[in-house]
Amino acid sequence: MDKPLIAVTMGDPSGIGPEIIAAALADPAVAAVCRPLVLGDRAAMERGLAVAGGSLSMETVPGPMPPSAARPGVLYLRELSRLGSDGMTYGRPSAAGGDACYRYICEAARLCLDGAAAAMATAPINKESMNSAGHRYPGHTELLAQLCGGSEVVMMLAGDRLRVTLVTIHEALSRVPELVTFDRILATIRITHESLSRWFTPNPRLAVLALNPHCGEGGMFGDEETRVIAPAVAAARSAGIDAVGPLSADTLFHFASRYDAVVCMYHDQGLIPLKLLHFDDGVNVTLGLPIIRTSVDHGTAYDLAGTGRASAESMKAALLMAAGMAEKGCSATKTGEPA
Repeated sequence: MDKPLIAVTMGDPSGIGPEIIAAALADPAVAAVCRPLVLGDRAAMERGLAVAGGSLSMETVPGPMPPSAARPGVLYLRELSRLGSDGMTYGRPSAAGGDACYRYICEAARLCLDGAAAAMATAPINKESMNSAGHRYPGHTELLAQLCGGSEVVMMLAGDRLRVTLVTIHEALSRVPELVTFDRILATIRITHESLSRWFTPNPRLAVLALNPHCGEGGMFGDEETRVIAPAVAAARSAGIDAVGPLSADTLFHFASRYDAVVCMYHDQGLIPLKLLHFDDGVNVTLGLPIIRTSVDHGTAYDLAGTGRASAESMKAALLMAAGMAEKGCSATKTGEPA
């Protein structure tokens, strides 16, 4: 059977995306499990190859797929932009670069929904540049949810030692309490359970965190725990999901190895411990989509772009995870429904 085709979006041409893709695709472990197809810009990828070093050559592919028997040592590129120097100056995000990023993502999602690609793996984008090009999304997650027909999605960050999912994502901290609702918490628990059961481990055990310090300390520090979080956990358990909580965030992570994932109420509550353990090799996975999408768990790192010092470990981990998920037979069908 052919190795799964992974559509790899190049990300912001002004950042480290091209060079970490070049470095990750040169790793024999990646080549052994998938056929990557980079969606991006030839000039930017040539520069990325030069920065990363190694012996990869590049071949432009006019159609959606490289040959099923892809040659070793070749980076296959589908050229979707032809940016000049103004669109790919290191450390200087641009509207042209943001528009190109948007097109890479849209095409990768289309390939997955059509069944031409088994999964997509994304390099980092600059949200400001994409917004300046008129594509106003807080990030990949929200854009992909729309491209997939308004899918209800959950962001998961994962490594070998810890997985976290988020009830709220890119929101001002002041808004989090009003957004932490019964329905939103229950949906996050449900999607986490269904996705982990499908892609990673049967009958996952989930820990659900409190919002407030010390679980609200009997209402002294807030009542979200008794008013919305505990009822959502109870409803999940009634539906057969192995979830416990609310649990205090300041102690739970010491015992996180007991659980298959930790459901967190807001962005930094989950990402700080995740990045403490998996700063280089963490993977961002969008759960709830009818397609497989993994990503690096870091940004464009403009200060490192072009230096050759950026780590490609997260990009490599994202490709390996996407390939592993695809090998379980969970690629999308041509109608966009799970296989």
